[in-house]
Amino acid sequence: MLVLVAPGQGAQKPGLLTPWLELPGAADRLAQWSAAIDLDLVHYGTEADAEAIRDTAVAQPLLVATSLLSGYELLEGEPTQDAPGRAATVGAFAGHSVGELAAAALTGVLTPLEALRIVRARGTAMAEAAATAETGMSAVLGGDPEAVTGQLEKLGLTPANMNGAGQIVAAGTAEQLAALTENKPEKARVIPLKVAGAFHTAHMASALPAMETAVQDVTPGAPLTRYVSNFDGQVVESGPEVVRRLVNQISAPVRWDLCMETFQQLGVTALIELCPGGTLTGLAKRALPDVRTLALKSPDDLAAARDLVAAHTSA
Repeated sequence: MLVLVAPGQGAQKPGLLTPWLELPGAADRLAQWSAAIDLDLVHYGTEADAEAIRDTAVAQPLLVATSLLSGYELLEGEPTQDAPGRAATVGAFAGHSVGELAAAALTGVLTPLEALRIVRARGTAMAEAAATAETGMSAVLGGDPEAVTGQLEKLGLTPANMNGAGQIVAAGTAEQLAALTENKPEKARVIPLKVAGAFHTAHMASALPAMETAVQDVTPGAPLTRYVSNFDGQVVESGPEVVRRLVNQISAPVRWDLCMETFQQLGVTALIELCPGGTLTGLAKRALPDVRTLALKSPDDLAAARDLVAAHTSA
């Protein structure tokens, strides 16, 4: 059973779209998407530096566009309710944080333009929320999970990403994060992350109205195959429920640990991470050591990824 996953914010790298533009139709598709959301995805995906694409309002649409572009190339077409194509043969889809929007489009819940318009509103609203206070996130690696979460609670921090494989991401104010660096949980390392705010916490509450407005005119389709939610790691079978969770997830913790537990319960045998792949396959290698993984980083990886799709599909 194959799982396809889409990475979240922080996975972006300068030039990540450059090799994909060489594929037939890719430039036209990106031009259409760029016009629809008034953001030059080609510029940010090829010429912009690391600081420019760190901006939440840029990073989130860029990541979703890149995951969708690579996903459509891998599956050889855009899945729709009338023509699900290869997407319907994949065992499950999931995305980490903003990657959930790419997963929702790849399962047919949203059209690509709907996903990009929503993520454009999401990124802008979350950037504005982050600008109201100096907040951020730090990865806590290792240590006893209960001891780590206990220390975070003591310092007023939120475990914003429960990523499994010994990784918890703490989020809160700059002062709280500085206190965490000075008072590390036992046997744990603390690594500050290059993100602009305390995502998936109460600090993002002011962004919720913009998300609610962004989805008002969306008529979601039913998932073409299993969609695994960050909220609780459960499979969601209703399109409207997927959209409701996408809205509320911006201020709720990401439970990627529970998503991986669900993959295991479903009998996952292979996992492909869409471009820019690497982060989620790294977690899977530690948490799901018997599962074959592949990170789709460039078109050079498409042949191997397509072979994996062909070998690990379910009716």
